[in-house]
Amino acid sequence: MAEREAAKYEFPVPSREAILEVLTKRGQPLDFNELAEALNVAGERDQDAFGRRLRAMERDGQLLRNRRGRYGLPSKMEMVRGRVSGHPDGFGFLIPDDGSADLFLPPPTMRAVMHGDIVMARETGLDQRGRREGVVVEVLERGRTRVVGRYTIEQRVGLVVPEERRLSQNILITPGGEGNAQPGQIVVVEITQPPTARTAPMGNIVEVLGEHMAPGMEIEIAKRNHDIPYEWPPGVEAEAERFARTVPPEAAHGRLDVRSLPLVTIDGEDARDFDDAVYAEPKGKGYRLIVAIADVAHYVKPASALDKEGLNRGNSVYFPKSVIPMLPEALSNGLCSLNPDVDRLCTICEMEISPSGDIRHHQFHEGIMRSQARLTYTQVAAMLVDRDEALRAQYSRVLPHLETLFTLYKILHLARQQRGAVDFELPETRIVFDDNRKIREIVPVFRNDAHRLIEECMLVANVCAAEYLKKNKVPTPYRIHEVPPPDKLSDVREFLTGLGLSLAGGDKPEAKHYAKLLKSVEQRPDRRLVETVLLRSFSQAVYSPDNIGHFALGFPHYTHFTSPIRRYPDLMVHRAIKRLLHREPAEVTEDQMKVISAHCSKTERRADEATRDVVRWLKAEYMMEHIGGEFDGIISGVTNFGIFVELANIFIDGLVHITALGNDYFQFDQALHQLIGERSHQKFRLGDAVRVKVVRVSLEEARIDFELAGSNAPAGGKARQPRSGKDRHKPGGQRKSRRRRR
Repeated sequence: MAEREAAKYEFPVPSREAILEVLTKRGQPLDFNELAEALNVAGERDQDAFGRRLRAMERDGQLLRNRRGRYGLPSKMEMVRGRVSGHPDGFGFLIPDDGSADLFLPPPTMRAVMHGDIVMARETGLDQRGRREGVVVEVLERGRTRVVGRYTIEQRVGLVVPEERRLSQNILITPGGEGNAQPGQIVVVEITQPPTARTAPMGNIVEVLGEHMAPGMEIEIAKRNHDIPYEWPPGVEAEAERFARTVPPEAAHGRLDVRSLPLVTIDGEDARDFDDAVYAEPKGKGYRLIVAIADVAHYVKPASALDKEGLNRGNSVYFPKSVIPMLPEALSNGLCSLNPDVDRLCTICEMEISPSGDIRHHQFHEGIMRSQARLTYTQVAAMLVDRDEALRAQYSRVLPHLETLFTLYKILHLARQQRGAVDFELPETRIVFDDNRKIREIVPVFRNDAHRLIEECMLVANVCAAEYLKKNKVPTPYRIHEVPPPDKLSDVREFLTGLGLSLAGGDKPEAKHYAKLLKSVEQRPDRRLVETVLLRSFSQAVYSPDNIGHFALGFPHYTHFTSPIRRYPDLMVHRAIKRLLHREPAEVTEDQMKVISAHCSKTERRADEATRDVVRWLKAEYMMEHIGGEFDGIISGVTNFGIFVELANIFIDGLVHITALGNDYFQFDQALHQLIGERSHQKFRLGDAVRVKVVRVSLEEARIDFELAGSNAPAGGKARQPRSGKDRHKPGGQRKSRRRRR
């Protein structure tokens, strides 16, 4: 620890833990001199370093300095540290770091802060609705210094209206700070003066992105709104370009040479980076499975410019028809991509699998390979399922091994089902653009057996990597998935009771209990309803060095090993495996791994949110052409202010506001996910089929409004507002995405 402090501050200073221990023992706030004396900090230079440490702890919310200049423990001063989550209507919530219940922040409090700010707050009591209410005491860190929005002029004053609706304050432009921006254009404004309780934020326009409806503008906005790195820092691309374009012959030295094996890649039609190849053959009474993964770690060394930017990005971000890669194209689509008929360095997971799907033995190697074919999911399914003779003849050289892979896939899949893994088969969509990058159509994408074949191969390789690192006690970014929290579990059980169903397992259900329940409703008309409710009760999978297993998959040890081109945690796993193979000590400590894991979990959520924003905007733009049209759909969300309806086949969501449901008082039953009319007893329940009419589309809010149509249309006019119900927490009323990440 002393070496770490010395490296950071030049002069060793007391650790954060020591400072907190002194304050805990003293039981009262202390000023700078009292703390320095208690910790034997003397000398001007040492005291200067000590002061920097105290300021850093204050910034991180570990300490709080009162008006008398004394440092105290926030918990003793009844302070809560957290992130501000704004709402378009002007109020907000503090999301505490410690996981406690949110604090409601009324509009007057929100005027001095912005969505995303890190603050210290104090609970002031309960509001009229029984919510914990708070007041911001101190802003520790501003969530953003730049904001994307539309430039406009009102009463000869320039201002920018943020595209992010959770930023409810308009930003005033300082005189002369508009640059060459024209009213109506989308711009980036740099905030020079944060908001206060009495004044709006102010700033200068630093970039003009263009017209609001320009093709691709939605991606430009999302990149900046979510702070996604999209420009390569100096030196990164140059470092990638220094590598040779091909693998030299001497690179095979010391590696397992599998160039003679018919390894193949199987990906989507639009894929450009191929980071995994597979091969299987019968062996004894079981099978030999080889999963070869691009050896990105050979090229991206720790502390290099490539590594630093890879960690900063955390992962590649995939938008419709566009990608922001984690690594430059020279690596991601070139030297690290397992393109056909060229030599590539790889890390190999070699497994022996029993006829019942058990992994008898696994071993890792540094290898060199040559992909024999670049196949697509469609082609493989056509060969193995549909028995397409033309394709089978075309790929006759690799067909026997594909057949073996297909047999092994069915064994692995059955074993996973018998083990009780939870597997949701929810539909996804693909947006098809015309030449002007306008949406031509939105088509459903269904997973076939080729998708599942690759998934099973990747799952077992990930499990082997986790077990290998666990056995050798190496700090690892495990992919963990917690058991559903008690409150969600209670809601699920209450909901299931209303359907005459039950979830086994008592207070601690296992994945197999969820799987058994899903199996029991396969033929029921409300299967989709049950699947949706169960999925929404799940926690989000994250990265962590604390291995608690993966609940949904039913694995006690699990990590990500198979995509180092596009995920930084996979790259960390590869490095750890390579160091074990070379009998070298781990390069990352447990504490460092905690920081890296938390960061990568954050960048993954950031990518998901940005992608979701872009898709929502594109779908809203698509529906602009269908205002007045009628569609069949199902109710995908129920709230106290209305129902969300997902249109059949194109999977676009819109809101039927409660005022459009009919002339009645509708009560919101959260447990059963339904609205019930007091007088009419009409029910609108999650999963019900309805027909709707598109009445309004707002591109600014990416919001689509429906009204009931056909036999669903209300006969008695507009509905009355409900008398009770919880406030909506999701800005814009958009439902939580069902996108699933393992």
